[in-house]
This record gives sequence, structure tokens and C-alpha cells, in this order.
Amino acid sequence: MTRRDDLAGATAVVTGGASGIGRGIASTLVARGMNVVVADIDQAALDRAEDELGVLGVATDVTDADSVAALAERTMAEFGAVHLVCNNAGVGPMAPMNQLTLEDWRWMLEVNLWGVIHGVDAFLPLLERNTDWGHIVNTSSMSVLAPPPKLGAYVASKAAVMGLTEVLAAELAAAESVVSASVLIPGPVRTNIAASLRHRPATSNGALFDVDISGNGKNFRFLDPEQVGELVVDAIGDRRLYIPTHGEWRLQAAERHHRIQSDFPAHGDAIGSTTAQEAS
Repeated sequence: MTRRDDLAGATAVVTGGASGIGRGIASTLVARGMNVVVADIDQAALDRAEDELGVLGVATDVTDADSVAALAERTMAEFGAVHLVCNNAGVGPMAPMNQLTLEDWRWMLEVNLWGVIHGVDAFLPLLERNTDWGHIVNTSSMSVLAPPPKLGAYVASKAAVMGLTEVLAAELAAAESVVSASVLIPGPVRTNIAASLRHRPATSNGALFDVDISGNGKNFRFLDPEQVGELVVDAIGDRRLYIPTHGEWRLQAAERHHRIQSDFPAHGDAIGSTTAQEAS
């Protein structure tokens, strides 16, 4: 399969694209000559992105299916087609599992998981109209592979995004669709995710709190959003399923998979099963 390196003239949509990883992806796509639609709930950041990047900004609440459908309609009205959709909008506050409220869970899942579901629902039919290519990138997290304390709701939402994308990619490949899918698995990136709670509805209360981990922490190597954007573009060119951003996290992922493998029963044995001889 040949690489797809020429993105010029094609159209991309990036949710959560006015800041952080989303803006890094958007700026990289603009540099590659794409028409870029940036969707975000933060109007001030959206205005800056329009002025500084030359993108089309569309105010969007990814938790609202109608809002995402309107984003798709606006994109088609402006450009007539869409080739790349990056479902990137997300929030990342934390709290211990035994302190989380149901409102905490609902809000986290509405943004991080349902935002992706709404994006796939609204844009996949449009991508499948293309005769040349289409691609979906859904943002998960490295924390799915190495889950830390106090991120239970976040990890649950991002694990669901990873599983969703894996199934989507397999179904598209089996159907020999022109559309392919990738899951972005970012490690530490300098973003404003530490200010997530300012976008939480005032009527929704709970234990979640923001923590700023986006500086130059001595225990992590932080990437700039534009570096992540380059990794995404490179993966789109290869139609790669997984887009991990930090090679040094390979060990944590391997340790997790080793623990899973070591807990499997012996080959051919299943818990609670009996052999035909025992049954007789």
C-alpha cells in the first residue's frame, strides 16, 4: 500500500482544535495545504485559531449530537467534502474512584466518549462518499496502557475510545472501505487540559479536580502539540492504526500485556470446563 503524503486541497475537521493537541494537529494540517475546520467549545480560543492559523472555526459542543451534526453540515457547505476527521476534544480532571459522583462519570463520558461517538456518527457516512480516501483519528491516551491512580473515569473513557477505534478500523478494512481509522495515544503533552473544569456545566457537580501536569515535569518528557501533529500526519500517510507518541512508554505497555498473558489459563484449559472423558 502506497503512502498518502499529498494532503493538499483535502479537507479536515479537528474537534477540540483551538488549543492543545488539537491545535497542534490543525496547524500541521494547514502547513500541509489542507482546508481545516476547527471545532471547539471555547469561543475565545476559536477566534485566536481562526486569526492565527487561517482555519474555519465552528463553535461546537461535542456532547451534543445536534451540534456535531451542524458541524458536519457546515463543513460540507463550505468545502463540499471531508477527508479527515480528528475526534480530539477531551477533558482530563481527576479524583479517587471512591469519591467520584455519577455526575462526574456522566460528564467525563459525555465529552471523551460520546464526543467521539457523535463525531463518528456524523462524519463516517460523509467520509464513505469519497472515492479516493477518508480517515478518522480518535484521541485516546497513554494512560490506558499504564493506568495511574485518580484517573479512573478518564481512563475508562479513553479505553472505550481505543476499543471503539480498533473495531471501527477492523470493520472498515474488512469492507475494503476507502476510509481507515487510527487511535492517537498521547503521553505527556503541553496542553491546557489542566483547565478542563471551566467547561463543565454549572449544574453538574462532583469530586473531579484539575491538576496541572503540563509543565516540564522531571519524571516525564513533554512534547509540544505540534510534534504530536507531525506524528498524526505521518501515521495517516501509512494508514497506521496506533499512534503512540512516546517511545519510552513501550516498557509500561509491554509490562501490562505481560501481566495479562501470564494470567491466562494453560493452553486448551478453560475455567469451569470439563473434558469429554470427565463428563462421561
